[in-house]
Amino acid sequence: MTGKARRLLEIMPGFVSWNMILFLVWGGYFFPIFTSYFILAFDVYWVYRGLSMTIAATVSHFRMRATEVTDWMREVRGFGDWKKVRHIVMIMIANEPAEVYGRTVEALARQTFPTAQIAVVLATEDRFPNGRTGAEKLRRKLGKKFGEFLITVHPQNITGEIKGKSSNEAWASREAKRILVDEKGWDIKYMTITSNDADAILHPKYFACLTFKFLDDPNRYERFWQPAIVFYNNIWRIPAPTRVINTMSNVWQIGLLSRKDRLVNFSNYTASLAMIDRIGYWDTDVIPEDYRIFFKAFFRLGGRVEVEPIFLPSSADAAESTSTWKTFVNDYEQKKRWAWGVSDLPLFIEMYFKQPGISFLNKNLRMLRLLIDHLLWPVNWFIITVGVSVVTLVNPTFKRTALGFTLPRISSGILTITLIFLVILLVIEFRQRPPRPKDVSKWKVWLSPLEFVLMPIAGFFFNALPGLDAHTRLMLGKYIEYRVTEKVK
Repeated sequence: MTGKARRLLEIMPGFVSWNMILFLVWGGYFFPIFTSYFILAFDVYWVYRGLSMTIAATVSHFRMRATEVTDWMREVRGFGDWKKVRHIVMIMIANEPAEVYGRTVEALARQTFPTAQIAVVLATEDRFPNGRTGAEKLRRKLGKKFGEFLITVHPQNITGEIKGKSSNEAWASREAKRILVDEKGWDIKYMTITSNDADAILHPKYFACLTFKFLDDPNRYERFWQPAIVFYNNIWRIPAPTRVINTMSNVWQIGLLSRKDRLVNFSNYTASLAMIDRIGYWDTDVIPEDYRIFFKAFFRLGGRVEVEPIFLPSSADAAESTSTWKTFVNDYEQKKRWAWGVSDLPLFIEMYFKQPGISFLNKNLRMLRLLIDHLLWPVNWFIITVGVSVVTLVNPTFKRTALGFTLPRISSGILTITLIFLVILLVIEFRQRPPRPKDVSKWKVWLSPLEFVLMPIAGFFFNALPGLDAHTRLMLGKYIEYRVTEKVK
């Protein structure tokens, strides 16, 4: 792909987003009838999204409950070769407090799967020397609990690299393969590798369940495995507006586990080391790495790669800081970094056209869902929340027509259906949450459903706006640098 073609594709997301938003203004003025029907059609689509999400989240909730009570080690012992399996866990460390990733390693030591078959890799950055110091202390404290305990140090200023998680993953995974496979002789065919954020605490049965799924799948070398990413570590500590956003993120991630047609690995996930080695590891010239590694594998391996759900939680920290305002900024920047995944669209489109042998239906559905999710990210809020008001405001004459007069009632009537879905989703989310901490009053728990009156405001500042920010920066060529999300002890 030429530089001009790639640049045009980078402009496309921001161009589409801004034109759909501004269409509410100029369309409402010049073509009010068409614009009104467009908004109503989008309302119906939003109801469909809400219904499908609610069904998926409900199914996932019950499957997670069943998975949590299953004796996975009993299932694993049914395979004669289960003792050959080895799991590498890369814990990605930047400048987080040592207490944060210390909790993560301590949780790994409580796995029901034998920890002698787990290799911990503390993947530190040379630019953050405190990370290596904290990792060394942790190795002295907990190193003997695992089969191997490695510390890797990703060098600074490697030509062509972008500083961040993906380049650190590439370095740490290659080092782990060199030491464990090439030097110690571990069998790569029986090894998995997990990308684990510093704050993400895996369920105690995660590796037992993963081992069963790995051994039970004949296509294990063309799979990613994905737990539910839920922001429960500090859910009661963060301010109400960001708690609302993270609650909706939790149910979305839970629901996705039951939608294999939409499931793409996100944040914390596992793959076979053999597959990662075959496709050339993580890329070092990118900020968002999870979707990138999936589509890299998907296209290089002929479209046969899929993501298998593991119906267990991976509990992470929601964005937080030392004050309410700093927490808001931290959350905004995190969502903007996630939305920056739109910058990979040109590469994915290039891969799409360079791999003609992949199932036409499979790759088209993948790309279509990817485009819809990214392009509508900044747009949904504007159409759903203020679309009707904008049309009637810019065209007072249309407001006096039959359609203009009834448009607000019809739109609100359609969207009222989603309140039923919201109630169901909140019940599911609250049942999934860990027990209330002792320092959190019961009143805060009982009143927490009332926080959702903040959803329109929170949705704008912590979803629509950071998404629009990322699209606009990409459109203007103002590329962002990797920003480590601050963690609080």
